[in-house]
Amino acid sequence: MGERAAKEALYAEFAAVGKVLGHPKRLEILDLLAQGPRSVEELAAATDLGMSTCSAHLQTLREAGLVETRRQGKRVIYSLAGADVAGLWAHLRRVAQAHRPHTEVARRAYLGPEDTEALDTAELLRRLSRGDVVVLDVRPPPEYAGGHLPGAVHIPLEELADRLSELPRDREIVAYCRGQYCVLAHDAVRLLTAKGHRARRAADGVLEWRAAGLPIETGAA
Repeated sequence: MGERAAKEALYAEFAAVGKVLGHPKRLEILDLLAQGPRSVEELAAATDLGMSTCSAHLQTLREAGLVETRRQGKRVIYSLAGADVAGLWAHLRRVAQAHRPHTEVARRAYLGPEDTEALDTAELLRRLSRGDVVVLDVRPPPEYAGGHLPGAVHIPLEELADRLSELPRDREIVAYCRGQYCVLAHDAVRLLTAKGHRARRAADGVLEWRAAGLPIETGAA
């Protein structure tokens, strides 16, 4: 193989990864897998896809080397091939935010008004070490089990209004969800502050923590 052909073959490998990222539903699947391993049935339900369509997207991601599989009884469980894949997805979002003006328009339309205050990760880590904050995970149960911030209390958003009595009044609550573009934490903080709790949202979610190599715990609540 000549030098030019070898170079083209190398760039074709890079392009194969870029190509599979060019579909919104595949990116949504990566976002879900950044929360933890999931079955095709769970992923299909979470993304509003039919089983065959979801399986096809997963196969494409697997062929590109971005996801891997393992058997759990009769089920096939999918997971990211590595933390660097979470990092790739997180970096793609940062590039879009920085260079595509319509990204901010879409972000505001999805997340709602700028009426919640964020706590950055460095400060959250300091607060966690002091034990003077309650970290609240408001994602669905499978995502909490797949990986959550250390010591996080788990109350899914749809249950929060009925379980406020489980949260202390004398400590600040920091809610988090999947990542910086996840609406669940915003909605949780809006609810908590309306009910008189001191609450902020974490600036980062599980995606950013996983990509940064920060500690993640696993297991159900």
